[in-house]
Amino acid sequence: MTSREHASDQPARSKLCTTLPIALVLALNLLAGCTTSVVRTVDMTPPESIANLDEANLLDVGVAVFDANVPEDYDERIEQLIEPEIRRAESYYLPYTLKNLLQSTGNWGAVRVVPRPSYAVDVWVNGRIEQSNGESMQLTATVTDATGELWFEKTYDALASRYAYGDSVPRDVDPFQAIYKELADDMLAHRQSLDEEDIRRIRLIAQMQFARDFAPDAFSDHVVENDKGDLVLNRLPADNDPMLERVESVRQREYLFIDTLDEYYDNFHAGMFSPYQEWRRASYDEAIAYKELKAAARSRTIAGTVAVLGGLAATQADNGYTQVSGLTSIVGGAILLKGAIERRNAAQIHADVLRELSEGTEAEITPYTLSLENESLRLQGTVDEQYTQLRRVLKKLYFEELGLTPPDTPPEEASDSSSEPEQETPG
Repeated sequence: MTSREHASDQPARSKLCTTLPIALVLALNLLAGCTTSVVRTVDMTPPESIANLDEANLLDVGVAVFDANVPEDYDERIEQLIEPEIRRAESYYLPYTLKNLLQSTGNWGAVRVVPRPSYAVDVWVNGRIEQSNGESMQLTATVTDATGELWFEKTYDALASRYAYGDSVPRDVDPFQAIYKELADDMLAHRQSLDEEDIRRIRLIAQMQFARDFAPDAFSDHVVENDKGDLVLNRLPADNDPMLERVESVRQREYLFIDTLDEYYDNFHAGMFSPYQEWRRASYDEAIAYKELKAAARSRTIAGTVAVLGGLAATQADNGYTQVSGLTSIVGGAILLKGAIERRNAAQIHADVLRELSEGTEAEITPYTLSLENESLRLQGTVDEQYTQLRRVLKKLYFEELGLTPPDTPPEEASDSSSEPEQETPG
């Protein structure tokens, strides 16, 4: 190219600079902003464990159904990318994932998912979902023992690796395994700070508190609250106390019901696994784009739209070079838009499945039959409703077996249940 040709080309290049770069540079900057140097790995190492613990030193753990933490404000849900039905399904799914990991360590006695904290266990874990999508998770866990002592309250967060959703990763390794592992290790660290007498005291207070729930008049002074608000043992009943024996019988029946619920949560967990993993996988890229561009999970859509607009502006130019560049920009922007739409559609398909599963958790589960000596009772309704019915029936049974008149049912228990248990006579 001669100097003259170079000079004559300048106006065309100037025109290109005024019509194309404003849009395209913005698009490229948006896409460049998605680049991150965060190193992500799939953590498959198991949590710490203590070998050969005596059964007397094992504490039973109850993991309560998590707080779904769904904002009431619609705009806030959109801002946080929260789909309420999916989040509610997660509130059942995540506790069972934690339960399985804790059980696998051998550091604890029975580990169960429970509808709500109960003195049927020695230690309970409450959780609140702060954030959850395919790319990141944040949970706040509160661990408390039966004495009322707060072991700790801590917020855990982790970023998932794209490879965590691959077929090579074992099914029992969650993409956010690091959260569950760290929580399990923190619980063990506190457990190791307790001596045998501490363990015995926690177990006895749980037993006495359970007994007081059913017979407050008989067991109200066995456990008292100190100045710090913690529960301490005041006295213990005799080993052959008939009322305590009845309480233990009631406690065993509650364990049977909780174990039945555990099967329900297991089935729900298994049914949710595949669509949940696919939803996470489909939302992975979009979650990253949203976080980095802070634009409601539309970074690729925005970039594609800007590129298309920039290309349209360029095609209006008189210069052929500019027009070709504009057409290229339109094609590139259309590809970005198409990719964003495909990913969003894929995520939506799995979201619909999860929505149905979530609605199932709110519906009635299989009625539970409580077998008594001369009759059977069928508990019906949701998990929480059946649990409330169970405790009311067991309390009534406890007093009847002792030949005592049951106390009036507290108003809050009566209002929690939408239906009375059905009685069945043996046939």
